[in-house]
Amino acid sequence: MKKEDRGWAIAGHISLIIYTLVCIIPFILLISASLTDQRAIYADGFSFWPSEFSTAAYEYIFSADSGIIRAYGLSIFVTVVGTLGSVIITALLAYPLSRKETPYRNLLMFLILFTMLFHGGLVPSYLVYTQLLDVKDTIWALIVPGFLMNGFSVLIMRTFFSTTIPPELIESAEMDGAGEFKILGSIIVPLSAPVLATIGLMNCIMYWNDWQNGKIYISNPDLYTVQVLLNRIMEDIQFLKKNLPAGTDMALATLPSDNARMAIAVVGVLPILLAYPFFQKYFVKGITIGAIKG
Repeated sequence: MKKEDRGWAIAGHISLIIYTLVCIIPFILLISASLTDQRAIYADGFSFWPSEFSTAAYEYIFSADSGIIRAYGLSIFVTVVGTLGSVIITALLAYPLSRKETPYRNLLMFLILFTMLFHGGLVPSYLVYTQLLDVKDTIWALIVPGFLMNGFSVLIMRTFFSTTIPPELIESAEMDGAGEFKILGSIIVPLSAPVLATIGLMNCIMYWNDWQNGKIYISNPDLYTVQVLLNRIMEDIQFLKKNLPAGTDMALATLPSDNARMAIAVVGVLPILLAYPFFQKYFVKGITIGAIKG
């Protein structure tokens, strides 16, 4: 390696180390704060090591009557079903758009781009899902609205199909008598693991972090996902803190607040942190190849 190249390599490694520390340090502070006693936070502030160790925040969140275990199971189900469904629907829409012989291809592309620029608003969406599709207070209210997260996912997948899959391969399959679904399932999908994993990861994060649909369409506590439930727990803590009368018992007065907020963030982000390494090897390739303008 040339001296100049070695210098650039060292500078690049140092930059990546600094960037990694910038990303990791907040998580260390987050976990430390979630394991620090609330009174210690009031007295000493946040630190990278708990000044007074306490699991009160996690005990409060995972208390028997909080329903967190049920919410976790529901969130996992919604995330898995929603992610698989959204990737399948996106692929079924992106594949025909990648074929130049598809009728009304340009019109469909215009409609997809239009939805990226304009949105009907909350009221029309609410009417569609509650009156037309009638999914209010059902588990489908947490899944159906995210099936097509946005047109950007369709564009990425369409571009990947049109720029990465050789047209000669499709023509050869057609000459052998393969239909469109056979081509999609046997040729396109196996060769498109990077973009499928990329879109799957983005949709997975969207479904796991979604709280708005639960807030709008769900009023049954048995259908609360993790994000909705944790948001309710935080609102309950803030309500109790704000409305404590004079002379309230100290145990109630010292309810976890700041450390509970940190613990909620840890509980919410941990599954995504565990899932990301499985998608990482596909993520960069899927974004870089699928993002090429075609």
